[in-house]
Amino acid sequence: MRRHRPDALRELVESYLGELAFTPELGALEEVLRYPLESGGKRIRPVLCLAVGEAVGAEAERCLPAAVALELVHTFSLVHDDLPALDDDDERRGRPSAHIAFGEGVALLAGDALLAEAFRLALSYPSTAVARELAQATLGMIGGQYRDVTGDTSDLAALHRLKTGCLFAASVGLALAVAEVPEREQAPWRSFGAELGLLFQIVDDVLDGDGYAERHGAEGARALADEAAARAHERLGAIPADTSMLAEIVGGLAARTS
Repeated sequence: MRRHRPDALRELVESYLGELAFTPELGALEEVLRYPLESGGKRIRPVLCLAVGEAVGAEAERCLPAAVALELVHTFSLVHDDLPALDDDDERRGRPSAHIAFGEGVALLAGDALLAEAFRLALSYPSTAVARELAQATLGMIGGQYRDVTGDTSDLAALHRLKTGCLFAASVGLALAVAEVPEREQAPWRSFGAELGLLFQIVDDVLDGDGYAERHGAEGARALADEAAARAHERLGAIPADTSMLAEIVGGLAARTS
């Protein structure tokens, strides 16, 4: 089976998103849904999902609905996070946030619609396993956001394992569900997935100067990121599959500068 490089997988995601038909009943709200989706995201989570899918023997095209559902959930979370009631950010990826561009009420509805559209895609598979995986990850992410909003930051690792890590773990879990990998064979993959969110979050904090960087210093946080990357590579090394593309993605996450 052909293995796509990460940039080719991203192109598949972009093409699918561009052609995605939203529910007609949304009417003109579709413009608001597309606005944050077209704001230049890196598509890290869906690309990971497709790469894992290919590594376990599933065609990328078969995994696309699940991968894009994950991106829709991520985008829903960003639209809601930017609202004044949460992070109160007026700008996202160099553009006005959705609530600035369209108003708070409309942005709130757009986030709701993105979440519902995500589950519509997840439920397009014959098995409900994909939707269950996505639901669990979404609930974990919301639980992490609740800790953040209420100032419960005493256990920073647990907060980020929920708020950020759950969707990265789902990038692995969704691919396993699509490929119908038996549960007894999933442990090494899920161990790998657990390291991805931590790696991403620590590097994010190094770039932003908060979170892990604030608590451990920039050098200390970078060392933690290197350790997470090393563990991720170690987990991949224990998997009896061609994980070369995933190793490349891990290297890119560890080295990113934006």
